[in-house]
Amino acid sequence: MDKIALGGGCHWCTEAVFQSLKGVTKVEQGFISSTENHSAFSEAIIIHFNPIVISLKDLIEIHLHTHKSTSNHSMRTKYRSAVYTYSPDKANKANHIIKELQFNFDDILITKVFPFKTFKPSQKEFKNYYYNNPEKPFCQKHINPKLNLLLTRYREHTKADLAVKLTT
Repeated sequence: MDKIALGGGCHWCTEAVFQSLKGVTKVEQGFISSTENHSAFSEAIIIHFNPIVISLKDLIEIHLHTHKSTSNHSMRTKYRSAVYTYSPDKANKANHIIKELQFNFDDILITKVFPFKTFKPSQKEFKNYYYNNPEKPFCQKHINPKLNLLLTRYREHTKADLAVKLTT
């Protein structure tokens, strides 16, 4: 098993996207801080995954396409567009992957790679938010389009029951 942490948009959305992927064994939702100028906590998730089933590159690519990775909007402190790594080697790999994937985007990616420092988990009632509350308006409006994108662009990486969950 391996792990990586990601931040970008609402962690309810990010959690649901990555819970829906084959090879992802656990998603921890909460807030992550890094170092220096990025020490403020920002919404994020920690993904535990099997790199034989899904690669780091696939995870980062999906992440870049399921949040506003080219938009430097006013909420970036709360929703830092980031890949948090646990080692310098993983940081180098992540930076290389982001650079390589830039050609898929018309605008410049703002997603940065930061060292992971601290994690604060979300409150219990917010964990597994989408799969506990799929009928809620927020889930219908914001999360369902991301999951539909997964089915359209990354079906080979999605868990078999995702399509059924979206239609029920």
